[in-house]
Amino acid sequence: MSFVRTVLGDIPPTELGVTDAHDHIVIIGGRAVEMYPDLLLIDTDKAVEELEMAKVKGLRSVVDAMPGGLGRDPERLAEVSRRSGVNIVAATGLHQARWYEDIHWSHRLSAETMADLFAADVTDGIDRNDYLCPIVERSDVRAGVIKVGGTEHFPTDRDAVVFEAAALAQQRTGVPILTHTEHGLRGLEQVRLLADHGADLAHVTLSHTDKVVDRGYHRELVQSGANVEYDQAFRWKDAPNGTLRILEWLAEDGLMDHVMLGLDASRQGYWRAYGGTPGISYLVDGFAREMNERGIGADLRHRIFVDTPAATYAFIDR
Repeated sequence: MSFVRTVLGDIPPTELGVTDAHDHIVIIGGRAVEMYPDLLLIDTDKAVEELEMAKVKGLRSVVDAMPGGLGRDPERLAEVSRRSGVNIVAATGLHQARWYEDIHWSHRLSAETMADLFAADVTDGIDRNDYLCPIVERSDVRAGVIKVGGTEHFPTDRDAVVFEAAALAQQRTGVPILTHTEHGLRGLEQVRLLADHGADLAHVTLSHTDKVVDRGYHRELVQSGANVEYDQAFRWKDAPNGTLRILEWLAEDGLMDHVMLGLDASRQGYWRAYGGTPGISYLVDGFAREMNERGIGADLRHRIFVDTPAATYAFIDR
């Protein structure tokens, strides 16, 4: 029986509901925060407030895409989920090398050993110490997705090892995979590498690809068997909204079966609870209205927000 693994336990995919397919709810520190202090999302009350505002607008689930060693706090995520009533899927995995010190273990381990760490977060519980020290303490919160970050010049030697490890861990556990594409590029190369290592592409999602406004590129991505996650909806400023344009193209081409939306609102300045804008609720409220105005009707929005996340973020039925 397939399931989605949330921070509060496994649920049927049908219970996922309207889903923000890529976001960040808790970041308690780390190198990224040192570089960009606005990334610090450590206030539990504000996280609850932000999700409650989105829940009023219809949001039911969020995929927290923070991988290992970058400020994860699984028990804080569980508290936010419990108090807000919003399902949260937590991640294991690794981001790009630039977010870690040059002596970090991710530069040294084999794909097999790395896969052991990813799989243990999924099956046994996410390490309370975020794999930042020699002592591993398993929490009761298990990861429901592997997040891996690809580089602009994908694949580097490190990229190759990390992506192979993700594919190996998926084969062992059935866990879905979520990738970062730098500037939206190299999505097809990521698909090929994961497929070469035995990943099930129906449970692979490429993030940020709507940064590239190219009809042919997106047609190839969604026809590859993998899924795409668009999260640039509020970032176009005075330029034409490329995310909406891509959605229109895919709707015209009848290729909406592998598309999801997130917000990737990983900064205090993006949360209404911190006085920022547009707020996580924008995804299922303001942007959903804009989609409707552009002819992306209720059936297609349901597919994007509900059906595809339920299928994609479900564990592979073994």
